[in-house]
Amino acid sequence: MPYVITNLCVDCKDTSCVEVCPVDCFYEGNNRLVIAPDECIDCGVCEPECPAGAILPDYGIPADQLDSIEYNRTYAQQWTNITRRKEALPKCQKLWE
Repeated sequence: MPYVITNLCVDCKDTSCVEVCPVDCFYEGNNRLVIAPDECIDCGVCEPECPAGAILPDYGIPADQLDSIEYNRTYAQQWTNITRRKEALPKCQKLWE
């Protein structure tokens, strides 16, 4: 069961999760990240790294965020793979203050 990045990542894009991923299954869009479900090995090391709480196992997605599963699958095939940490967007930077 792969991990999924929910809509809580929108306008946040903290990349702490990317840095700990052993298989580099994160992909970057303009204002959020997604996880490639076919590449994720379900290790879970990314989940506690997300300050927005946006990363969840696919079986734990709230009903109002279920579209995130297909969103991750679709955009992981279109966006660029990210393997290094970058500065988060301002919304997430406020979470750290």
